[in-house]
This record gives sequence, structure tokens and C-alpha cells, in this order.
Amino acid sequence: MSDVQAGTGQPGAGPAGAGLLIEGAAAIATLAGGLRRGAAQADAAELRGGGGDRGVGGGSLAVAVWRGDIVATGPQPEVMRQIEAAGYPLEAFARLDAAGGLVSPGLIDAHTHLVFAGTRESEWQMRSRGAGYLEVLESGGGILSTVAATRAASAEDLLAGARRRLAEMLANGTTTAEAKSGYGLDVGTELRQLDVIGRLDRGGPIQLVPTFLGGHAVPAEFRDRPASGAPTAIGAARPDGTDRYVADVVEEQLPAVARQGIARFCDVFCETGVFSADQSRRILRAAAEHGLALRLHADELQPSGGAELAVEMGCVSADHLAAPSDVGLAALARAAETGRPVVATLLPATSWFLGKHHFAPARRFIEAGIPVALATDLNPGTSPTFSLPLVMSIACLEMGLTPAEALVGVTINAAHSVGLGAEIGSIEPGKQADLVVWDVPSVEQLPYWLGGCRARVVIKRGRVVFERPA
Repeated sequence: MSDVQAGTGQPGAGPAGAGLLIEGAAAIATLAGGLRRGAAQADAAELRGGGGDRGVGGGSLAVAVWRGDIVATGPQPEVMRQIEAAGYPLEAFARLDAAGGLVSPGLIDAHTHLVFAGTRESEWQMRSRGAGYLEVLESGGGILSTVAATRAASAEDLLAGARRRLAEMLANGTTTAEAKSGYGLDVGTELRQLDVIGRLDRGGPIQLVPTFLGGHAVPAEFRDRPASGAPTAIGAARPDGTDRYVADVVEEQLPAVARQGIARFCDVFCETGVFSADQSRRILRAAAEHGLALRLHADELQPSGGAELAVEMGCVSADHLAAPSDVGLAALARAAETGRPVVATLLPATSWFLGKHHFAPARRFIEAGIPVALATDLNPGTSPTFSLPLVMSIACLEMGLTPAEALVGVTINAAHSVGLGAEIGSIEPGKQADLVVWDVPSVEQLPYWLGGCRARVVIKRGRVVFERPA
């Protein structure tokens, strides 16, 4: 990679503010070069102004942006010469001082349950006293409590709550997020959640990738009124009830979601006691027939065939993966080796918040050549966090990732896990100018400040959308 990379956009005469020059950076983590796996997972393609492995001399570093796209990056004098030689009018570039900080791509949260109503803090306290899953359900908690609250909420209430969460995510450096439905489990509420996601995406500044997750749980009406007419124990969905709900997802919900035209992906919670691999396959096949791309909650609690199913169905991402089988891990490795990678999107904040101390085997994935991404799993029950830097810290502390491997997981690999690897996730000419200026001088310090909000300036499509007060 050259020290300076220049784009081939259409310069011409531009209005004041058409360009942005970020100058005075101590380091730029470009993440250039595409999806990372294996040893490459540790390569943040970091340029350093003061020397080092990728040192480019003693001067400060710069990133040039024109009309929302990146056009050059490298040592500031070289960037200036490149953009002037390419015909970009220098007077049209606003200047932003990075003040010796790190510049990275905008962070990408590849797995969130953004839109919901209600909170579940009582469950957290119950679990800390040793309560198990069934006890939480019997107390009225769990996913179905959020389903009840979300069904009762208006679209405007859901919109307002999600907008507040997005503001917190933006302040932590997130510029793109996948956002799931899945707290409706009926046609009307699932569509309402997706409509809210679509409205938030159009309103910005965070770009959202909508996912339909009707296969998140079996709702109470299918648990409590099985085909036989006998009542079902709390927390236990009868097989006939689950099968009837799968039919509802396939025959009622998916056609309505396809007609609405907002969702880009379909996801299913493939887990023992939720949806089997066969039931998940049925939903995913129907989703593909409706033109949706596929992703999967897989092997969170125990091996369920989820990793294998994700490979079989060509999912772009298999998420959670805290308990994959050896067979599943081998399937993911083969898919990556043969050019059909399924990104392993790991959610360490969930395991941490649940106090399980059982995390996805991130090092095994990396050693097997499986691309790894990280995400918050933002949701009200098991991961109420807005912070990808905190997720990076947990991944380093509990999964053994290096800071560079973690940054890869929330940038270029996360971009590929949501189908946007050609557009975002790295600082390369021609890509969308989604950038963060951090109040740290290097990649190593990003996860070091545990829980700290170190994003100083956040840029989306070349426009400053967040600036922390001095």
C-alpha cells in the first residue's frame, strides 16, 4: 500500500464545504484491503506519522474528502499535492484538526435489536441472585415481556426510544448499524418495527440495515393455545405450537415484509428450545424466495447446527457462536477457504452481562481462518449497551483479541457482515467518508480506556454529525 492513496472522483469547481480535510492526525487506521481472516485479522493497515511499522515520516497525517467520498489519505503534504494535482479546488475544503488523534473508519454495529419498548433491569438483578431462565420467564420476564411492551407501544414511542439510543451510539463512534425487528412476532408489530427502522435510516445520521427477525421466539398465543387445546407450561413452547408459528412466519409475516420493502435481511434464532435447524431452514428458504439476504443467530447456548446451517444457506453472517460444535467450526472454515465466507459475528457484551464467563472461541475462529466481526447485541434484556469501544475492550479482555483484531471486527469485517463491504468499513479512495477522530493516538489505546467515550468527532458521508464539547 502506498503512503498516499488518491481517488479519481469528479473534482471540478465545487461550492465551499464540498470538501473536508482532516489534518494533524498522529495515526490513521485505514483498514484498506478488504475482508480480513486468519493472520490478516490483526492488520488495521495503520499509518503512523511518527514512524513505527507503517511509519510515513515525521509529519502529520491527513484524510481528504470530496462530496462525501474519500479521495486521499497519507502524509499531509502529499495529500495536498495529490488533491491539487487532481484538480480539486483547495478553497472548497473545510479544515478539521485531528489534534494528534487517531482517525479510523466509522464503527459498524453488525447486530442490534434497536427498536423496542420497556426495560428489563429486574431480570439482571434476579440473575445476579442465581435465577435461571425459567424462573425469569415465570416472573413475567424474558423476550416475551419485551414483545408485550413493544406490541402496546405506538410507532412514535418506538421511534423516540430508538432515536435516543442512536444518539448514544453515535457519540461512541457508530456510523452504521444493523437493526432487527423481532419484538412483535405478529404481522402488524413486525411491520411497525421495520417502518420505524426505515424512518430512522432515512432521517440519519446513522445508516441502518433493516433485518426481519420474526423467528426470534414463539409468542404467547402459540404457546398457550396449542393445537390440542391443552395449556402449555410457562416458558415451554409445544412442538405443534412452534411449527404453527413457523408457518405463520412463512405464510403471513414474510409476504407482508416483502411487500413493505424495507427489510434487507432475514434472521432466525436457531437454538435448542427456540427454533431447530430444520425450522430455521424453512424460514430462511422462504425469505430467500422473497429476495431477502440471510443471517442467523447460531449456537449461542449449545451446539444446535446453526453454524452448519449458516454455511448451507449462504448466510452472510452467523452471530453469537458462543457454543459451536467442531463440525460447525470446520464448516465455517471451509466456507471461508473456498471463497464463500460466513462472517462470525461475536457478541461478547451479552456473555459478559449475563455473567456466564463463557465466551465465543474467537481465537479458534481466527486460527481457523474464519473472519470475525464484533457487535453490541443492543437489547433490553441481555446486552443494554450502546458502545462498540466497550465491546472491543471485552473482546480483548475475555476473548484474547488484540486491539487491531477488535478494530477489524467493528469496521471492515462488520461491513462485510451487513453486505456493505464495498462501500464502508475502510478509509480508501472512492469509499464513503464515514470517519471518527478519536482522542487517542493509536489503535492500541482504543479498547484500553475501559468504558470511555473517546470519540471526539464523528463524520458520516463527509459531514460532521457529532462533535464532543471541549
